[in-house]
Amino acid sequence: MNRKFIKQLKLLVLPVAICCFFMPVELIAQQAKNITGIVTDAETGISIPMASIRLKRTSTVVTTDANGKYTLKANSGDQLTFSYIGYTEQAFVVGEKNVINVALKKAVSNLSEVVVVAYGTVKKSDLTGAVGQVDMTDMAKAPVASFTDALAGRVAGVQVSAQDGQPGKGMSIVIRGANSLTQSNSPLYVIDGFPIEDPEDGMLNPDDIETINILKDASATAIYGSRAANGVVLVETKKGKIGKAVVTFNSSYGFQQVQKTIPVMNAYEFVKYQIELNQTSANNTYLTDGKTLETYRNMEGINWQEQVFQQSPIAINNIALRGGNSQTRYSISGSLFDQKGIVINTGFKRYQGKASIDQTISKKLKAGISANYSKISTFGQPISEGNGPSFTTYLLSRAWGYRPVNGGNNQDLLEEDGDFELINQFDIRLNPIVTSDNEYNRSRTSDFLTNAYLTYSPLSNLVFRFAGSVSDRQKRGVLLYNSKTVQGSPLNARNAKGQWGSVIYNEINILSSDNTVTYTAAIHKVHKITALGGFSFQDYNAESYGYAAQNLPNEQLGPTGLDEGVPYAGYANSGGNFMASYFGRLSYNYKSKYLLEFTFRSDGSSKFAKGHKWGYFPSGSIAWNMQDESFMKSWTMVSNAKLRVSYGSTGNNRVGNYDAFAGLSFPIANSYSFNNALPSKGLIISGLGNRNLKWETTNQLNIGYDLGLYKDRIAFTVDWYRKVTKDLLLNADLPATTGVLNVQQNIGKIRNQGVEFALKTVNIKSKVFEWSSNFNIAFNQNRILELVRDQDALYSTVNFESQYNANPAYISQIEKPAGMFYGYIFDGVYQLTDFDKSPAGVYTLKPGVTNNGASPQPGHIKYRDLNADGIINTDDLTVIGRGQPIHTGGFSNNFSYKGFDLGIFLQWSYGNDIMNANRYMFEGNGNVRVSLNQYASYVDRWSESNPTNKNFKANGQGTIGSYSSRVIEDGSYLRLKTVSLGYNLPVSYTKSVGLSKLRLTATAQNLLTFTSYSGMDPEVSVRSSVLTPGFDFSAYPIPRTIVFGLNATF
Repeated sequence: MNRKFIKQLKLLVLPVAICCFFMPVELIAQQAKNITGIVTDAETGISIPMASIRLKRTSTVVTTDANGKYTLKANSGDQLTFSYIGYTEQAFVVGEKNVINVALKKAVSNLSEVVVVAYGTVKKSDLTGAVGQVDMTDMAKAPVASFTDALAGRVAGVQVSAQDGQPGKGMSIVIRGANSLTQSNSPLYVIDGFPIEDPEDGMLNPDDIETINILKDASATAIYGSRAANGVVLVETKKGKIGKAVVTFNSSYGFQQVQKTIPVMNAYEFVKYQIELNQTSANNTYLTDGKTLETYRNMEGINWQEQVFQQSPIAINNIALRGGNSQTRYSISGSLFDQKGIVINTGFKRYQGKASIDQTISKKLKAGISANYSKISTFGQPISEGNGPSFTTYLLSRAWGYRPVNGGNNQDLLEEDGDFELINQFDIRLNPIVTSDNEYNRSRTSDFLTNAYLTYSPLSNLVFRFAGSVSDRQKRGVLLYNSKTVQGSPLNARNAKGQWGSVIYNEINILSSDNTVTYTAAIHKVHKITALGGFSFQDYNAESYGYAAQNLPNEQLGPTGLDEGVPYAGYANSGGNFMASYFGRLSYNYKSKYLLEFTFRSDGSSKFAKGHKWGYFPSGSIAWNMQDESFMKSWTMVSNAKLRVSYGSTGNNRVGNYDAFAGLSFPIANSYSFNNALPSKGLIISGLGNRNLKWETTNQLNIGYDLGLYKDRIAFTVDWYRKVTKDLLLNADLPATTGVLNVQQNIGKIRNQGVEFALKTVNIKSKVFEWSSNFNIAFNQNRILELVRDQDALYSTVNFESQYNANPAYISQIEKPAGMFYGYIFDGVYQLTDFDKSPAGVYTLKPGVTNNGASPQPGHIKYRDLNADGIINTDDLTVIGRGQPIHTGGFSNNFSYKGFDLGIFLQWSYGNDIMNANRYMFEGNGNVRVSLNQYASYVDRWSESNPTNKNFKANGQGTIGSYSSRVIEDGSYLRLKTVSLGYNLPVSYTKSVGLSKLRLTATAQNLLTFTSYSGMDPEVSVRSSVLTPGFDFSAYPIPRTIVFGLNATF
């Protein structure tokens, strides 16, 4: 080799060797650099435990401790990536820093979000069924006692409506239309993994709820089998989280008030009407001692609505302690909800507490237990319920109808127990204030629910879960009717019991067990198979007993004086049912692109006879995440595009525990006295039974599409569904000759079909301002396909006044929706031109003018003659309105600016009608009661000088007891449901006083309602059922609520 070349090579190697000698020292020095910091939530400032910090150069990962702190070694040129589930990942270069604190922001995209489903969780991107998720942050702003009160309009396809606004009254929840005509259509509730039918409304504190998911299609619900035909509401409560102990205290106080009252006639209008109604009675009552009609023109009458309604306080207090470490997580919470009603002597109170602990015993063994206790007390007369056949026993009927002036006597209407001149067996005109103040109608419900579980994982991909639940509900109802109540007043001619009362105890015990095994396998990292199998049982037992006594000698003793009365009834019964189930689910996932899922459940119920006990409910679903396909790569704006298809069967066993079997009873009414001896009870058949009774089955097809744009800043979902329920568990009519009017049978078929849309957007998002929206709308078409053999319609009655009670107000026909209003078509008022007038002043209908069947005269009510036979009779009865809405929905907008935030939530129902039955009595005096005040709208009634077609004249009501379209009104409404304004004080201020967060709020519930409905509230259905929707009579109005709150986190 050339010597010169070797010499040059040595000169080159020497500096390289020197560099190599010193370079590792420098690198070692850089790697020895300690980096520390804390990871927090950008919005709340609260530390995030178990957040991941990854060193890109070496792929080393460390996690934050319970206080959100971390420590690692890195050099100045290294890149650190910070991440946590549900937050946007952030990356930083170390540089010269030794402390790097990171505030993670919550992620906009929700594809990686975990969704709670039946018996587990699943990533939202892997979801194949139709599942509606409730925005709990938004919903928690509503100042309500139960989460069901705030659920309306939150999820597409979930119709939530109130019967009325009575404190403690439950909500009606129907998912994708009613499946049954005579049985319950309530969904199945699954609380922390355990199914519960018809839980006590308000047993859970809304502040304790972490998530609410609504399972709507068969693929999502079929694994719950027999009880899932009406949908499933999955509720997961808050648990402890890894990190330091966090104490939260939320307190709100405010008031409630009636949204609207109904204007009634003033003193002058009232007396003028009485003169037209009955001149003789008016002369003797109001026109004595020189009084004339003009005497009353400026006279101030009593406003009875002001006496009955009140502005009432509401207080809500919640406190919770939550925390834990990697082995133990705990949660303890308590709440007090105190609501005085807007009607005097009504209200609701709840004490509630909850505790849970989750323990990691070892790497393979985990266990947990939670317990919830609530004590709910309600008091006050049910306002929408009367006593006996007269409408005057209803409180609001007397508040509207009680006369504003007394006429010529010296009777003090405000102080006297009743309007003595007017009371008879058909008219119980008692003072509404006195009766309300003396009502003793109280119930107390104690509800204890505890769940426990144990999981064992012998392998990383194999999990056994054993779980059990115990539910105990005890309810006591006490009634006492003293001499100043409608039921116990000696002035009530129909009161044969004197002063009387009762006490009834009910207890329900439910023991449940759910045991599952889950196996997960991944093949070549692209195929994922999850198999779940399980066995469950539920043992349900209920009993009730009580006592009733009449002719109490000392009413001042209250309920404690019941033993001194004469016993007239004893109550004692018990019953139960048992159900055992086997179920399984198999899921296949290829690269999270192609998804398949099959479920199967078999349920056996003691409610059915041998040979029909077991029902079988399969389902299947497929989904395609199209955004992962190569042909979608160029569509960079599309972050999510998924097609979903499912089909399956679910069941319903909601009949009586013993409806499959014949029943016998010994009612007192069937007693007989032989030879004038002490009556002996007679034995009668109380039910025929049906040993062929079997499961009701609902088959449902669902096709859905999810679309996300711009990292899901725009998220759109549409679902089309068709579900057909066959073998309806129908309380079918029987010929009266059988001696039994009804029997449960599997007869009939009903279809619900509809489409749901949901749109969620982040409209503006900057460092200081954000605006997001959430919109949903759902359309459902309900059709009856079959009824009882040879029956083409079901007719339904409602009770509120004896002369109306026997006539059907509703009809449900084949090929039409259930619960359609039924009656005559109001055709205005007979005018003078409809008659020939004789020289003697007698009016006779002209030829060709229809006769309403009640000797019509000018100004009388007129109905449409549908069959053109010239007379109104039952052949002219027809459908006069629809009880079900065409669509329902909700629209929320949330704004935040620095520390301020504003939430506005609108909810609506469109296309449903309401029968405002109050107008039969107070806009025309349909039963012709003298001195009964009327709505102010009836001032505009027919007269020769005012030939209106709006209202008939006094005594022009026609045949008493006839339903007509005159009182059918559009029940559509748009409600400003919740408005919430909040302010989060700066962290720098709160830390100085030992708080991590302090928030001030002002919230209004039911602030405004936009509607053409003339009643007090369009969200009403006091005889709520599928066959009798939208009936309004003396309904407790839904209140407007305004509260101011403070939320503190320690």
